[in-house]
Amino acid sequence: MIRHAAMNPLAIAAICLFAVMLSFVKAGTQGAAEELRQSDSGKSGKQVRPKQRASAPTPDEELQAAVNTAGGDRAALVRNLEDYLKRYPESPQRARIYRALVEASLQLRDNTRAANYSERLVALKPDDMSMTLIAIQLLEQGGDEAGVRRALSYCSRVLDYVQGSSLEEKSPRVSPEEWQQQKLRDQSSVLRLRGRLHRKLKEDAEAQKDFEQSYALAPSSSAAEQLGEIAELENSQVRAITEYARAFALADSSSAPSRREIRQKLGNVWRLAHGSEEGLGDYLLATFDEMSSTAPKRSQPANSSAREALDFTLRKAPDATPFPLAAFRHKVLVLNFWATWCGPCRALEPLFDRVATHFAGQTDVTFLAANCDEDESLVAPFLKEEKPAATVVFADGLDRALAVDSFPTVVVLDRAGKISYRSEGFGDDQFEESLTAAVARALASQPPN
Repeated sequence: MIRHAAMNPLAIAAICLFAVMLSFVKAGTQGAAEELRQSDSGKSGKQVRPKQRASAPTPDEELQAAVNTAGGDRAALVRNLEDYLKRYPESPQRARIYRALVEASLQLRDNTRAANYSERLVALKPDDMSMTLIAIQLLEQGGDEAGVRRALSYCSRVLDYVQGSSLEEKSPRVSPEEWQQQKLRDQSSVLRLRGRLHRKLKEDAEAQKDFEQSYALAPSSSAAEQLGEIAELENSQVRAITEYARAFALADSSSAPSRREIRQKLGNVWRLAHGSEEGLGDYLLATFDEMSSTAPKRSQPANSSAREALDFTLRKAPDATPFPLAAFRHKVLVLNFWATWCGPCRALEPLFDRVATHFAGQTDVTFLAANCDEDESLVAPFLKEEKPAATVVFADGLDRALAVDSFPTVVVLDRAGKISYRSEGFGDDQFEESLTAAVARALASQPPN
């Protein structure tokens, strides 16, 4: 299934693909450590001369050098990786290189280059739906007809993928009913996207079909607004009024500019049809009533009634055993929010574990690794390879309650259940020292009366 988020899809892509860069650097660090170990194993009381390189660097070593010499300079990284691809166009690492180039190009706001490499990666990995969606977004922004037509083709591929998904693929955290509703919303979203592309190509008849299908699957303000615009262009005022009124009723109240624009479009068509805005208010109220009566009732997510962190009941991973946080009231709780796909999370894990080991045996502090993967089926195989010292749980909405929007994020809750320490991302050389000090301070604090 396609993961939804409130962020711009391209911003999400740039964050997620950062893990690729870390994997390059981390691989290089491990290689250097291995060489040092081999050197140490050769010591036997005699001075050992360093071995001289007998041959030219391998392609993998050249790739590592291309990444390392760029440092944090994204423009230099792009130059280095493109130069590497010129010398090794069929490199077995090119999928990783393309991902890194997409990420770096997005950070440099070079959408043309990002689109180029996203399409190259899609050609290599046609089943990579996340990258396919990024390619669609970039090509849509580019606006040229050939690019939009390719985006249209990719969009149909994503739609086929979503429609072909089966119940067996669902995450254990969602019920069959929730999974089916999400599948309908995913199909609706992709149809809206395809409809927009058809409109860019001035294929309004095809666009109308997609928007109507999208609205039928999951009514949305954007689909209704697009249908209103198409009806207005066809001089069908009655249909335009109906669609604009639905769009206004469905629009998110937090999106004031969007609602204002829809209201202006609706008012304009109403005046053309009726000579004034008399009666429009009553029509809108009737539309609101109609939309309210037909809106599907969604089930409440887990912990929806929780007001504080310690009101949450999480689940242990991977068996989903209930894990109520109320048991830790008046104690210190240390949470590391992470995901299996997150490279920086893997890098932070041993540091977090060392701090957890430092406080092992103290009953007033508990360390938890709170997984935030959308697909929980990824966690069990991950835990077979990795053996965290902390207890692993599913976040179950606690990440949203604590406003966690990037990974890794480490939070310390003091004896009162309040945040006393917060660290986001990876790269702070003082992380272990600062987290250890924060936990010690929290332990020294007095529990509330």
